[in-house]
Amino acid sequence: MAALDYAIRFVRVIELRDIVDILIVAVMVYLLMRAIRGTRAGQLLRGIAVAAAIYALSAIFHLNTVNYILNAIVQVALFAIIVIFQPELRKLLEQMGRLKFLHYLGFSLEASPEDTEEVVRNIAAAADDMAESRTGALIVIERGTRLGEYMNSGTPLDANVTAELLKNIFVPNTPLHDGAVIIRDNKIITAGCVLPLTANTNLSSELGTRHRAALGLSETSDAVIVVVSEETGKISIAVNGSLTRNLNEASLSKALTKLLASEQKNDTLKRIKLRKSR
Repeated sequence: MAALDYAIRFVRVIELRDIVDILIVAVMVYLLMRAIRGTRAGQLLRGIAVAAAIYALSAIFHLNTVNYILNAIVQVALFAIIVIFQPELRKLLEQMGRLKFLHYLGFSLEASPEDTEEVVRNIAAAADDMAESRTGALIVIERGTRLGEYMNSGTPLDANVTAELLKNIFVPNTPLHDGAVIIRDNKIITAGCVLPLTANTNLSSELGTRHRAALGLSETSDAVIVVVSEETGKISIAVNGSLTRNLNEASLSKALTKLLASEQKNDTLKRIKLRKSR
């Protein structure tokens, strides 16, 4: 009975701000673990955990020499962690910026569903033709995460998305064929863009630079990236750090529609409901 009374008093002491505080920390830890999963930073973090355990044991059992050495290391560890984990911390902040509630606050632009469906048809048709002719291609469709830094590495176009234009951009031995096309709000904004390569070292040797660039961008943004292999003529799509291969025109169109058009319609409905509730 005394234990129950203690538990009741403990629950009463907890305030709403304490719950919010715990939830924020939990989300940050979750995003950090996702950011370092499958990278060398994950192994490094385990090493830091082992060092922290040794430090705690040295304090408990009064191992003065070990404790002195580790205590000196701890004083500079925070600065070292910031430097070592810079890519992962950046990825964490980017993932936080992609949280859905930001879309409802007006931080993303919306194009009409009809325009998006037309863009999907053109991308799928172009990818199918380029796969048949073994023409390598890398097509990025921007979503919530802005890709301005990668756009700046390319050549501005600001053109409508058509299958013919996409195929012309990726003609071999032309100035823009080696880079990526980036589409924003159903427009080809830039071409010939340089993308970051994935840090994943466990990929198949069959995957070339285009696939590694597609995965690299998908790991740090919510963009949808279509890849056509120059070596095999296979079509792939990269989303959220995963790669789906061996697509054809129909399956690519279906996947893009599910990722772009369906999400767009759902977001629009949610925005309408949000406005009505105000």
